[in-house]
Amino acid sequence: MGSFKGHALPGTLFFLVGVWHIWGSVVRYVKNPKTFRVQVWNPVPGFDGRLKYLELYVISIGSFIDLCIEFLYATHLRFFVNGVLNPSHMNNFEHSGMLLMFFIFSVVVLLKEKTRFLPLPDGSLCLIAATAFAAEYLLFYFHSTTHKGLEGYYHLLLVLLIGLCVLSSITGALMPTSFAADLTNGIAIALQGIWFYQTAIVLYGPMMPDGCKLQGDAITCHSSDSELRGELLANFQLFTAVFVVLVGTLVSYGYAASRYGNSQVKSLNTVVQAEVVNQE
Repeated sequence: MGSFKGHALPGTLFFLVGVWHIWGSVVRYVKNPKTFRVQVWNPVPGFDGRLKYLELYVISIGSFIDLCIEFLYATHLRFFVNGVLNPSHMNNFEHSGMLLMFFIFSVVVLLKEKTRFLPLPDGSLCLIAATAFAAEYLLFYFHSTTHKGLEGYYHLLLVLLIGLCVLSSITGALMPTSFAADLTNGIAIALQGIWFYQTAIVLYGPMMPDGCKLQGDAITCHSSDSELRGELLANFQLFTAVFVVLVGTLVSYGYAASRYGNSQVKSLNTVVQAEVVNQE
């Protein structure tokens, strides 16, 4: 069983990284579509010092702090009972493994960018990112904490979004010039962050559906109809999240094209607008 903070913290990290990835992808594309390349991270423009790597520091520091909370604080250092792993903290151990993968990813990218020890191509970094997302996918799919009912449905939708992160990262490695793959990866990461928050607010916050409640370590519903209404509500919430992210992405593209776009992008926008007017 999770908690509000346990979902809100990773949700914040994924959302911030996802939104920044969308913006970075859009700006790089509108500046020069012909030279566009997929990137697993986006530097802060105009800075050559540490601030340039702000995204990587957010991932590394955020995942490390969450890792310490899961592995050290939540377990109270009681790792073993009678010579075996403490069964009451398997949930924390699994989350720690997932967070460790993202921490390793950020460290590898920092070593690649700031040292000569790991001269890896960008495609391999996409595969490392896909590996981290795959570890997260396997964690939530084969969770030791059995998610059932409404709780299970929210985590099923989360698994689908994580799967989209895996596929878009692999696609970025296979198609290094694909703007669609890079943008989809940012959208999937942002949606994952939103859904972590949505899960926290609904299951552990004030938006619990009528007829359902948090009782002990489980979400229980009075009837199958109450559970079904909760699942339909989850579908609507996911649709709303997708709609908001899509609109935000389109607005970002329009703003970036008007401010940073070259003549090719601006002429393309003019043609599209003219076609829309003619259709009307």
